[in-house]
Parts: sequence; structure tokens; C-alpha cells
Amino acid sequence: MTAAPEIGSARLRSEDAKLITGQTNWTDNIQLPGLLHVAFLRSPVSHARITRVDVEAARQRPGVVAAFSGADFADEQGSLPCAWPVTEDMVLPDHPPIAVDEVRYAGEPVAVVVARDRYAAADALEAIDVDYETLPAVLDMEEAIKEGADLVHSDKGTNQSYEWVFEAGDIDAAFRDAPVVIERRYIQQRLIPTAMEPRAVVCSVVGDEYTMWSATQIPHILRLMLATVTGIPEHRLRVIAPDVGGGFGSKLQVYSEEVICLLLARRLGRPVKWTESRSEGNASVHHGRDQIQRLSLAAEADGRIRGLKVDLLADMGAYLMLVTPGVPLLGAFMFNGIYKMDAYTFKCAGIFTTKTPTDAYRGAGRPEATFGIERLMDELANELSLDPLEVRRRNWITHEEFPYDTIAGLTYDSGNYEAATDKATELFDYDALRAEQAERRERQDPVQLGIGVSTFTEMCGLAPSRVLGSLAYGAGGWEHASVRVLPSGKVEVVTGSSAHGQGHETAWAQITADRLGVPFEDVRVLHGDTGISPKGMDTYGSRSLAVGGVALYNACDKVVEKAKRVAAHLLEADEKDIEFAGGSFSVRGVPDQTRSIQEISLATFAAHDLPEGFEPSLDSDATHDPDNFSFPHGTHLCAVEVDTETGFAKIRSYIAVDDVGKVVNPLIVEGQVHGGLAQGIAQALYEEAVYDADGNLTTTTMADYLVPSATDLPTFTTDRTETPATTNPLGVKGVGEAGTIASTPAVVNSIVDALRPYGVADVPMPCTPERVWRAIRGGGPEHSPRPGAGGGLGSAGGEA
Repeated sequence: MTAAPEIGSARLRSEDAKLITGQTNWTDNIQLPGLLHVAFLRSPVSHARITRVDVEAARQRPGVVAAFSGADFADEQGSLPCAWPVTEDMVLPDHPPIAVDEVRYAGEPVAVVVARDRYAAADALEAIDVDYETLPAVLDMEEAIKEGADLVHSDKGTNQSYEWVFEAGDIDAAFRDAPVVIERRYIQQRLIPTAMEPRAVVCSVVGDEYTMWSATQIPHILRLMLATVTGIPEHRLRVIAPDVGGGFGSKLQVYSEEVICLLLARRLGRPVKWTESRSEGNASVHHGRDQIQRLSLAAEADGRIRGLKVDLLADMGAYLMLVTPGVPLLGAFMFNGIYKMDAYTFKCAGIFTTKTPTDAYRGAGRPEATFGIERLMDELANELSLDPLEVRRRNWITHEEFPYDTIAGLTYDSGNYEAATDKATELFDYDALRAEQAERRERQDPVQLGIGVSTFTEMCGLAPSRVLGSLAYGAGGWEHASVRVLPSGKVEVVTGSSAHGQGHETAWAQITADRLGVPFEDVRVLHGDTGISPKGMDTYGSRSLAVGGVALYNACDKVVEKAKRVAAHLLEADEKDIEFAGGSFSVRGVPDQTRSIQEISLATFAAHDLPEGFEPSLDSDATHDPDNFSFPHGTHLCAVEVDTETGFAKIRSYIAVDDVGKVVNPLIVEGQVHGGLAQGIAQALYEEAVYDADGNLTTTTMADYLVPSATDLPTFTTDRTETPATTNPLGVKGVGEAGTIASTPAVVNSIVDALRPYGVADVPMPCTPERVWRAIRGGGPEHSPRPGAGGGLGSAGGEA
């Protein structure tokens, strides 16, 4: 009997058993003989000149082995790398892992202590004496680029790192005499990635061999970058990402602590460990978002979009980290969303401030873009008194038009926005909710009902290497996989993707089981260790399945091709007549003559009777470099009840219909969508990194930085449509970031929709009860205009 296909099966994740029974191997769990513990002293001010650092008293504390200032490492610590110089004239300041003569954000390391236990190391920090000469904090991007502004890097003469511009079509013609022009200013607030597992590093050195265990998403990239920064030969350095508890982009980085722990291990000849506290992490892990979006949209009187202008200020923080400057530019290709238009311009300036550096956070540039265009589509609908869904239907790419070359220069291979929207509106009972909304408005119910729409796509599966090269990115976008067929017929899969909660071990085993016809349980997936998996580009940007999964698919096919040659020899048949199905090789027309793949693997191992010149191994490798991105899409609908007396907004129902192409494991897809929704809703309603006027981060604890729990979130209704990708043999698209990208504008649109009768055109994120309440009452310059603002045809809406 032929086994049921694994691809498409809702298998429970095989890796979860150890995760939920306390058998995980987090970095902080690692113990080595002679292990020392590391603690960092961090700057308490946002900008200051360091005039003196005295660590001598700390060295005398009980249990302390060593203490160092930045000056002690000045000759060997190098500069933390930035791999994405987005323009030739980009301003790229040095970024020492420990500050030597100046600090530029609160939380920047200024000294380090090594002790026999973590408590002794932490206690000794108070004995370090640092003198600071305070310099002006630079916090406001718009002020930072004015003439005469205080400078973050005085030797650079400017706070602007770069300006990047994209233009397509005749934008002046699109806006000239346009019946409708909408102008809006939106703020993408600063966010702090909050992975379940804090960052941690362990380093050891034996002879000239270095090993680092790190809670990282990118062991391969980290090894290369550490070798570049420290001068340790790459082939003498092994990086292991053991069990890693989430990352969301925050562990796509080369951090100060990783470099310094490696140097400490080398200097002391002892293994060292550092694990961050949550407060330490909030101040020093790279942050996300933080943009000012100035957007203009021109449209015809019937709602058809003529042109879109995007002008961004993106906060880089104090330094450029691994991909900091490129993150907002990923949005350049997504601001047009799923819509057709005649012209488009995108301009982004990267600005230095005295805040924690920013970098990739779940979605990285694409949530910001989707928020902007989806908010504008609702504003356009309001201007024209059209239903928000109708104005989208008049502008989106129809399913007959694929493949479609967008105004932003991408080719969308496949999609069906009509089908996803039809399913979503049916599940949502859209018409009934609109009727209830009208009825509540009619009777002036203090609790108003709002309906938010987000029809989105994203580019993921990073990425074709040639495209990354054209954008000056410092690496390629390929992925590698190896398949090792053991003598017993069991299979080991080695992947360059480094899982940190995505479910790779399950999904990769499902692909392998189908392609080789072996039981799911006979496949073991190895990853996250450069000593075991030496080739890889790691996990980020929803790329693992669309790139790494395809590499695995191709490697399996190479195994089958090798095995066919052995089977033909053993069956005394021509190789061209060998057929393979369900793990069995047979001769065409002679179905009773078969050899299983397990028999072939054992015969290959024994090598007693192999074809002349055949290398006795079925093992195969494949490296896949995609021809295109993948473009998942979907329609998300949110119904929210807003208490106009208190400002409290409660999500009543949330429908997410996503199209991620072919699905390998529906349970994993559901999990990814649910997690993404939680983070997108969190940006809309809860999370914000806040700095005071002196540049001190005031949201350093979980009590101050509000991450929603399951009880704060609604029950999601999720479903799918399926439009396979045409650019890879699996037909798969990415899913890891979809929920985050789609949900933020859906929620904010629903709140604004509820408050339209009150003249509210925007509520700044996060839409806390206070901000909603103030918006209703028109309080404060950041809040919305009163009734009557916005105008109708022929008018230009004011900034919200």
C-alpha cells in the first residue's frame, strides 16, 4: 500500500517534545570545565565623551578574574560590521564593540568584568569608575537633519547616513490635475524585539580552535563576520546555534557581546559565558521600525490610483549594524502593494540618533510599507465615499494578469486577491457587520463598531543573489542542503537554514520522506552548527522553505538519480527503463522486479556489485539560488469595538485568509500566522519603545514595554486559498512574516473606521485608550482633525 503523502499532512512538530519537557539545550544551559562568567557595564547616558574608565577596583572584588575597558581592547576589537552599504557615499561610522572615547546611546558597553560566577561579575560592575562629559542627545529625526543640529558623530559632519531614491513613471503627470490627492504623515513607532529566549553566548578555545555557542539566527554569517572582525581564521572557528528560542530578526546580528566574549576566551585561555537580562536586552538588542512616513497618493475620481510618492525618514540609531541601512529600503518594493498605478517614487533618508541601533524586525521594511499603502487605501475610500473593499477591487491586480510586472520593478509570479478576499468577507460576515455598524452610528451608541481591511502581499524568500548584488548587499541569497543516505536506509538531512522555532525538522523530514519514499520517522534533520552544516545563509526573511526547502528537494532528486543507476545494474536493466515511486525502483513494464531504496543504500554501502566507475555513495548536495522572490498574499479583516467614552478598543473578531502557495504542514502554517498576528496587533495596540528627553530608554522592563499575552488577544479565524508559486518546484511561498505584515493596518483601519463620525482620520500607534480618547476629543498636535477635515473630491487631505 502506498503511504499517504507527507507534504500537506498536519503532523505535530517532532522537535516539540524536548521543547516542552525541559530537555532543551539553550546556550545558557551549556556548562564547560573552568567556565567563567561575563558582565558588561553599560552607559547610563545617551551621549557623552568618556574621559576616564577605572576598572582596578573591580579587579579586586571577590571572584573577579579580569576587568577591561574599551581602551584595553582598542587594538583588537575592530568595528562591528555593516554588510549593506546602500549607496556609494553612505556615511558609515566605526562601531567599536566596547566604547573607547565616546558613547552614543544609553546601554552601549563601556567595560566588561569576568568572574567565577555571574553574580560576582554583576556585583563588580558597581566598582568600575567612569567619568562622562555629557554631550547633547539627538532624538528627533526631523531636527537632526536641520542645519546646525547637534551631531551624533561629530567627525562625520552630518546626521544623515544616506539618501536612497527610486523612481518609476512620470510622477509629475500622475499628480498634475489629479481629481484626488491625499497626503498623510504616519509614524512607525520604535519597537523592541522580544524573543522568548534572551541572547546568550559561550566561547571556548582549545589550542587554536575556537568554538562559539550563540543564541543566533545566523551561525554561518556570524562565523564569517567574527573571523573578519577578530582576525581568527574562519576555518579555526566553529559557531553553534543550539536550541534557539525565537529571534524575529533580533538575532540576525553580530553583537558586541559575541565579539568581546570571543576575544576574552582568546585572551584568558578559558571558556566564558554571557547571558543578558531582560532589561539589558531591551536597551542593547537592536530595535525595529522607527520611521516617519510622508505619503502622497493621486487618484482619479473613480478611485483608480494614478501615482504614489513615498518620503521616509528612517532612524538608524547610533550606528549601522549588519543590515540596518537596507531594512527600510525593502519597503521600496512593497509600498505599491497589490495595486496597479502609473507612477511611483520612493525616497528614504537614513538618520543617526543617540538611540539604540535599529535593524531587522519581523517583516523588515515590508510591514511599514504595507501599513502605509493600506492606510492610504482606506483614506481614499473615505474621500470618495466608497467601501474600502471596493476601492481596493478597482485597483488590484486581477488573477488573469499574472505574472505581473509591478511599478516597483518586481514580477509577481502568481496570486488571486479576489479569491482570498471573497473567502475572508464570507467568514467575516462583512455585510452584516456593516449593517450593525450603521445601526450603532444611527443610535449614537457609545461603543462604536469599526471594520478594518488589509489586502496585502509581500516579497520573501530572500533572495535571488543577483538582485541582492544589485542592491549592494554583502552576501548572496542561495541556500544549501545535503542528503546522506545511511547503510540502513535511514536518512540524514543537513540544511543551511538555522531553525529557531519555525519547525524545520518536521517540514524538512516531510519533504524528504515524500521525495525519497522513506518513512517520516527515518529522517533526521541537522542544522545550526558550522561544524556539521558548513554551508548556509541561515534563516530570516521567510526564506527557509522557499529557498532551503527547494535546495533539499533538488538534493533528494540527485539521490534518486544516483540510486537509479545502482538499481539498473542490480536489476540488469537499462537505466532509462528504471522508474521510481514510493521508495521503490522498478523496471518499466516489469513491475515485479523491484529494489527498495533501502536495498539500494545497503548495496551501495557494501559496494560489492556496483556499476563500473560508480562512486559508492548516494549522498548528494544541492545549492539553490532562486530566480525570484516569493509573493504570498492575503486578506485580513478586523472588527473592533471602541468605547468612545474611555477610548478602549477591543478586537471583536479577526479573519485572516492567507495564500502561501502549496502548504507542506498546515499546523506549522497556522502557528506562523498566529504568531505573526500577535506581533502585528501588538504594534497596533500595545508596544512602543519610549525615550525621555535626555535619551534614556524608559521601557526597559516587561512592566514598561507592553507585550500582549494570549489573554490580551482575540480568537483568530484563519483560512487559506492556494495559488502555487510558479518559480520553484514545490510551489511554496513564505509565511513567517505574513501575519505581522497584514495585521497592523487592519487593526488601525478598524479603529479609525469606528471613529470616522467623530472626525478622526488617524490614531498614532500604539492605539492605547488614552490616544484613542484624545483623538476623539481632538487633543494634541499629533492627533486627528475634527469633523469636516479631509474634504471631498478635489481637495487635499491634511496631515493626520
